[in-house]
Amino acid sequence: MRPLAGLATAVLIVTTASAWRQSGSVPPEWEVRAQVGALAAGLERLKPLLEQVRPQEWLARGAPQGYVGQHRTIGLELGYLERSARILADRPDRLPAALDTFFRVERLQALMSSLCEGVRRYQNPALADLIESVVSESAPARESLRQYVLDLAEVKERQLAVADQEAQRCRALLIRQPPARSSPPARKDPAASREQP
Repeated sequence: MRPLAGLATAVLIVTTASAWRQSGSVPPEWEVRAQVGALAAGLERLKPLLEQVRPQEWLARGAPQGYVGQHRTIGLELGYLERSARILADRPDRLPAALDTFFRVERLQALMSSLCEGVRRYQNPALADLIESVVSESAPARESLRQYVLDLAEVKERQLAVADQEAQRCRALLIRQPPARSSPPARKDPAASREQP
């Protein structure tokens, strides 16, 4: 039942992402939250699989020490990505949050690909296949996130261009205005300044 639900979510995300691209705008916040939720669900499915990976035991089979550090880094990256995804879900309009989430997803995918090679060679090819299938299930969510970052950057760029044009228009109006006439300063009465209370 779960794989069908995941497939339905992926189809929904890809379909709505295609509609956003055609409209030239960003998706509504609730859709971004759904994308981030789908991504978070994929991360949750990865955790128990990563707990089964034991790179320390691979060292006796000739594996490089780097896999141990890589496994630890993946655990940290998962935590950072979860935090970043929460921030994006809270503030989908923030380009830095979207970029941070996207770059963390890309980094995690690269690390997972490398770790899976080690799992396949030094531990269990079936476990590597399972991890890769869970990672590939989140591909539609990753693609939607990538497109969202591009669309959001484009929207922010257009907003900045409009703000710049408006600032230039206001500046031009201010330059064309004649200077305000100021009245000459009032003269002080010398007799009044001599009298002291």
